[in-house]
Parts: sequence; structure tokens; C-alpha cells
Amino acid sequence: MRTSLCLAFCVLAAIAHAETPTLKTVTVTHSALSGIGEEPGVMRRDPSDVIKVDDLYYVWYSKGKISPGYDATVWYATSPDGHEWTEKGMALSKGEPGSWEGASVFTPNILVAEGRYWLFYTGTSRPFTKGFNPDSKIGIAVSDSPEGPWERLDTNPALANSNDPEQFDSHLVDDACLIVRNNEYWFYYKGRQLGKGPGQTQMGLAIAKHPQGPYVRHPENPVIPGNHEVLVWPQGKGVAAMIGTTGPKDITNSVLFAEDGVNFSKTHRVVKGPWAGGAYRPEAFTDSGKGELPEWGVEIGRVRGKKGGLPFIHRFDVKESQ
Repeated sequence: MRTSLCLAFCVLAAIAHAETPTLKTVTVTHSALSGIGEEPGVMRRDPSDVIKVDDLYYVWYSKGKISPGYDATVWYATSPDGHEWTEKGMALSKGEPGSWEGASVFTPNILVAEGRYWLFYTGTSRPFTKGFNPDSKIGIAVSDSPEGPWERLDTNPALANSNDPEQFDSHLVDDACLIVRNNEYWFYYKGRQLGKGPGQTQMGLAIAKHPQGPYVRHPENPVIPGNHEVLVWPQGKGVAAMIGTTGPKDITNSVLFAEDGVNFSKTHRVVKGPWAGGAYRPEAFTDSGKGELPEWGVEIGRVRGKKGGLPFIHRFDVKESQ
């Protein structure tokens, strides 16, 4: 009898082990870059995803003189190799005083669609002061060239905080990240509920049939119950997201995957992940079903041991292992 019980337990244990997926590991390394790196008195942060146009890579980012992004404008830079960058100038200024984007424009991201360039960005109406409480919304500007000039859409903001105080994004929305999927525009973003703190930020999804919108929130929002930096990409026929240090412990420092782009589960552990990273995602807007884990990108450089040091743009590289 004892032998039979032991055999049964061993069989059950073997079955359970076989059904437990083996997580792969993503290891991220970090390195300095030139041109938009550390610079005294200059803040650069919150870089967009990287695109390549002809022989140049492009990135957009927040630039200002204080550490947070709440008194910034949007600038851009180009590079032939992703290491040496040349700052080209301001892409987007603050909006009209008193408007929803009058105090700051920051956290940009880019969509390439219909032969044009669509610059998504966050705006806030409140000037940065002690005890600042952002009221951010997301707008869109469009151009025929990655060099600009950029024209704000009359329909802005493209996504505002929810009017329902019970919703996860009733306080603010921020950090747009776009992919093309099923011939539609999938707009992932982060949101925070009224009365919640930054550590309770979650991720949502809105979808449109046209780049300019209107963007309609997904009924299953929030699609990811955490994450303070939105980094998603097409992974095969599904969608993957890299999660940082914010959120429930079972999803932090991981890569999540959803075949349907909505119901995510963990596939990778992440070691030393990027901080507010923007990745080079060559299949992001192709709807090809051939997307893969990004190999590199840019992020906020971590200021360590320097009193008064301001954020800057850094590079990260990604390696996957079993």
C-alpha cells in the first residue's frame, strides 16, 4: 500500500512539473551613449521608442532643467548606429497658457502610419510646485516627416482621464505606446485612479481604426495590473510587455505575453530591466505577425551618487537565455 501511494504521489508530482512552464530569462545591460547623454544642467528623460528612417535612427524625449518631466518640451535626436546621437532640436513646445498642455509636454512616443508620423505626447496644465499633483492627458501631433514640423490635432486630447472615479485611470493617463494589430491602432498606456499613488499605476488599452482616433478604451481595462513604464511590442501574432519594478510581485521584473493582446501571462524573468525604456521595434507598425523581443533601445540614465544630478538618456541591450 505504501509503495502504491508513493508511486501515485510521484506520478502526480511529475505531471505538475511537466505542466509548469519554464520561464526564460531576459538580461539587460546598460551603457552610455553620446550626444544626448549626461550633461550638467540639462534634463533629458522618458525617451520614445526608436524608429529607423532611411539610414538614421530617431528618438524623441522630454527635455528641461528640472528632474521631473513636468516642466519640459519634446526634443528629438538622430543616430546612424544607436550609440552616437545628434540632438536636432525641439519637436513640440508647450501648449497655450492655461490649456490642458500649457505647463508641460513630455513622455513622447511615435507611430508611423498612412505615410505620416504621429507623435503622441503627454501634457499637463498645472505648473510643477511642491506637492505637485499631475492632471495629465495624451495628445497627438502629425507630420509628413520625422523632422517635423508638427501640427497638433484639433481633436486633442486624444485620451483623457476617465470621468468615472472608480476606473483605474480616473486621475491621469500617460506614457503612450503604439502598435498596429489586425489593421487597427492599439494604444497601450498607463493610468492612475483618483486617490491612488504612483506605485498603484496600471496599464490600459485603447483601440482606433485611424491613427488620429477616436481611441476607444478596451472593456477589459486595466489589461495589466501594474507597471509604471509602458513598453510593448508585437511578439509573433501576439503582444508582449516588459514590466518593471512597479506592480504585484508576481509580474514585476518580467515579460508578459498575450496572444489576444489583452490577457497576459508571464513568459520571462527580467534581470536589470530598463528604466522607462523605449525600444527599437522594427515590426511594431507592420502587422506582419513576425515581431520579436527587441534587441536594444534607450532609457533614462540612472543618476547614482551625484547630488543634484539630472536624468539623461542611456542605452540598453537585451539578451534572452533559457
